[in-house]
Amino acid sequence: MTGAQTAAAATTGRRAAGPPRTGLTLFALAIAGMVVSVQQTLVIPLLPELMSHFHVSVTAVTWVFTASLLAGAVATPLLSRFGDMYGKKKMILLVLVLLLIGSVVCAVSGSLGVLIAGRALQGVSSAMIPLAIGMIRDTFPRERITTAIGIVSATMGVGGSAGMIVTGLIADRTTSHHPVFWITAALAAAGLVLVAVTAHDAGARAGGRPDLAGALVLAGWLVCLLLAISEGNDWGWTSGGVIALFAAAVVLCGLWVVIELRVREPLVRLSLLVGPKSLSANLSSTLLGFAMFAAFTLISGFVQSPSDKVGYGLGGSVLDVGLYMLPSTVTMLVASSMSGTIARRIGPAYTLALGSVFAGLSYTWLAVSNSHGYDMLAFSAIQGIGFGVAYAALGTLAVQHVPMDQSGIASGINSLVRTTGGSVAGAVTASILAGKVIAGTEVPTLGAYELCFWIVAAGAVLAAAVAVVHGVRHPHERPA
Repeated sequence: MTGAQTAAAATTGRRAAGPPRTGLTLFALAIAGMVVSVQQTLVIPLLPELMSHFHVSVTAVTWVFTASLLAGAVATPLLSRFGDMYGKKKMILLVLVLLLIGSVVCAVSGSLGVLIAGRALQGVSSAMIPLAIGMIRDTFPRERITTAIGIVSATMGVGGSAGMIVTGLIADRTTSHHPVFWITAALAAAGLVLVAVTAHDAGARAGGRPDLAGALVLAGWLVCLLLAISEGNDWGWTSGGVIALFAAAVVLCGLWVVIELRVREPLVRLSLLVGPKSLSANLSSTLLGFAMFAAFTLISGFVQSPSDKVGYGLGGSVLDVGLYMLPSTVTMLVASSMSGTIARRIGPAYTLALGSVFAGLSYTWLAVSNSHGYDMLAFSAIQGIGFGVAYAALGTLAVQHVPMDQSGIASGINSLVRTTGGSVAGAVTASILAGKVIAGTEVPTLGAYELCFWIVAAGAVLAAAVAVVHGVRHPHERPA
C-alpha cells in the first residue's frame, strides 16, 4: 500500500469512527460560534452609553467596535491557515481562550484604552466560524456536511440577535457595561470546555512553514483599508488621512500579491481568492456581509427612533431591538437546517441565490412599509429565512472545490471578505444617514433610512445574480 493510500485509509477510518460523536461536536461548535457572534454585536447598542461614561467623542468610542473588526480581519486568514497546518481544534481552542481573556479585560476595564484592547482580543475569535467549517468538512460524514455547515453558519445571525437581547436586558437594569462582558466571559468558558471535550481533528495537515512576510503585509493593507472605511465619515472622504490610507492599502495589497505569488508556501493561495469558482463565493459573501451588517446597525437606530418626535420609527428600547429580531433567530435556525436538503436537490449556488432573494425581499418590505411593529416582525422573519438558507449554502460553496488540507483557509478568506462587506455597509449607511437629516437637527430623515433599505436590498439581489451565474457555469456542482 502506498503512502497516499495509507493516509486515505486512515482518513476514511477516522470518518467512520466519527459519526457517533458528530452530534456533540456540532453542538459544541454551534455554541462556540454563537458566543463569537454575540460579542460582535453586543457593543453596538452600548456605544452611546460608553461615549457618555468615558466622556469621549463619537470617533473615539467607535474604536470599541472597530478594534474588534480590524483584529478579526487580520486574524481570520492567518489562523485559518494555521488550522490547516497544525490542526483546527488547536486553533479553535486558542481563539476561545483569547475571547475569554478579552472578555475579562473588557469586564474589568476602567478606561477606554483598556476596553479597546480587550475588544481587539475578542475580535480574534472571528476566525472561529471558518475553522469550524473546516473541521466539519474534515470529520463529518459526507451526507451531513452541508446541514452541519448550515447550522454553524446560522449562528452568525442568531448570535447577533441574541447579543442585542442580552445587551437590552442588562441596559434596562444598569448603566454599567461590565456585566455584558462577564456574560460573554462565562459563555466563552462554556464553549471552550465543550469544544475541548467533544471536538476532534481528522483532517490531514498541510504542513509547511508560516508565511510571516505575507501575514504582516496582509495585516498592513487590511488595517489601512478598514481604517479608511471606518473613519471616512469622521475624517472626511477626501481628507488627506483617508486618501493616504486608501493609497497605502493599494500599494501594500500589490506588494502582498507579489509576495504570495513568489513565496513557496503562501499564506493565501490567490486561486482561493479569485479563482474561477472561488470568486463567485467570495463576491456573494461580500454582498451578504454588507446586507447582514446593515441589519444590525440600521434596525437598531430605526427601532429606537421616537415616532412622536421625528415622524417615524417605533420608539423602542435596546431590548425592543432584540425582541423585534427574535423571528429572525427562529426562522434562521429552521431555514439553515433545511438548506442541506435544498442544496442536494438544486446545488449550493442556486440555494445561495434563493436565500439572497429572500434577504432582498425583507429589505424591500421595510423600504415600502415600515410604520408598524408588524412590519419589523415580518422583515425579521423573512430576513431569517434568507440568511439561514444563504449562509448555509455559502459555507459549502466556499470550500467544496478545494483540497481538504486547504478548507480552513478557503473558508477563512470567505469570512474575511464578508467582514470587509460589513465594514463597507457601516460606512455607506452612516454616510447616507449623516447626509440626509431633518432640518436643524442631526437626526436622519425617513427617506435616508428608506434609501439605505433599497441599497441593501439591491446588494442582496446582486448576490443572488452572482450565485445564479455561478450555477449556470458549473451546473453539475453538488455539496462535497
